[in-house]
Amino acid sequence: MDQTKHILVYSDSLTWGIVPGTRRRLPFDSRWPGVMHNALNIGDVRIRVTEDCLNGRRTAFDDPYKPGRNALAGIQQVIEAQSPLDVVVLLLGTNDFQSMHSHDAWHSAAGLAAVVNAVRTAPTEPGMPVPAILLVAPPQLDDPRGPIGPKFAGGDVASRGLADAIRQVSEDTECAFFDANSVTTSSTVDGVHLDADQHETLGRALTPIVADLLQRA
Repeated sequence: MDQTKHILVYSDSLTWGIVPGTRRRLPFDSRWPGVMHNALNIGDVRIRVTEDCLNGRRTAFDDPYKPGRNALAGIQQVIEAQSPLDVVVLLLGTNDFQSMHSHDAWHSAAGLAAVVNAVRTAPTEPGMPVPAILLVAPPQLDDPRGPIGPKFAGGDVASRGLADAIRQVSEDTECAFFDANSVTTSSTVDGVHLDADQHETLGRALTPIVADLLQRA
């Protein structure tokens, strides 16, 4: 019988690993899910981390220029495809504050709450478990700049209070919670994404939290 534990990370470009200021991608071992995967797989422990991370993904909103960026619209099929799952990690919200939207922290948190409900009601096969869910609040936008600046103009103001709003969602939905702002800022290059050292820091910080959820799964 396969005793491998299975984690799904469902997120956006902060986790996809875009190199700030470029269109390149960090390798798996340098992205925070890869850092976490390597830290969890010690000795005889077998942990599988599956990434489903799409640049521009919102919580529950459409991108008027690119299809398929609505996390809510696609999550149940992803859960069905990847089950059985022990833990689902959701790091979403940053793209809700692109300048084309008029959202505040409440809107983004409400979208995330809808994603949580969709995870729990996904049509998986009979007997498959409902996974534990970890909500990760993204680092606060910080003066978005460079080529990506216009896309996120005003987002640092509009997104104020997002971490607290996500914390409230975690309490209301009985999900685990981690605030990325407690260990890192957004990129020093573009003020939106994560630099390589910030991926390392976040992956290390999330490892014991996910390990605890796996023990209870």
